[in-house]
Amino acid sequence: MANAMLLPVLISFLVLPFSAMALTQDFCVADLSCSDTPAGYPCKTGVGAGDFYYHGLAAAGNTSNLIKAAVTPAFVGQFPGVNGLGISAARLDIAVGGVVPMHTHPAASELLFVTEGTILAGFISSSSNTVYTKTLYKGDIMVFPQGLLHYQYNGGSSSAVALVAFSGPNPGLQITDYALFANNLPSAVVEKVTFLDDAQVKKLKSVLGGSG
Repeated sequence: MANAMLLPVLISFLVLPFSAMALTQDFCVADLSCSDTPAGYPCKTGVGAGDFYYHGLAAAGNTSNLIKAAVTPAFVGQFPGVNGLGISAARLDIAVGGVVPMHTHPAASELLFVTEGTILAGFISSSSNTVYTKTLYKGDIMVFPQGLLHYQYNGGSSSAVALVAFSGPNPGLQITDYALFANNLPSAVVEKVTFLDDAQVKKLKSVLGGSG
């Protein structure tokens, strides 16, 4: 009984700081001339309607690259109006045969909405390495929890497009393949931590631009 009575009090204390912030300040458009901080960018002065509008996702991304895919961000760095609001967006274009390799967003969960084509997507849980996969068609959505490894690839015969929403203004991105092989970590170390042989590691470093 005591725990049941205490729960509303705890919830009130958790919600109160956010409610106070919302009541005292409607928004905080990022001043990109300043440095980002864990709390976001400082607020800029002279805010206008244009600060809450972004046209950058209207055009298709360039998929003429190694992975045949392009992510066009509308993060705080491109869209200062999302600063402090806990949201951001992106556009995902994947050509036939293209893939967004295994990656993670350390600072946000992701909600993907397919607008064209077919996308095969999945993520891996951190506790049991359980894999959750789904084939997504036009109109489908899928959620990828914050920090978990996930991927998307084009599983159809035409280009695929998706709009992506994030639960933070700067979700971050780390692609596993690039983290392992597009750096100057010595090949001998990479071999130890990946169980790959020397030829495989050096081939991947060559393809992805790594050294060592």
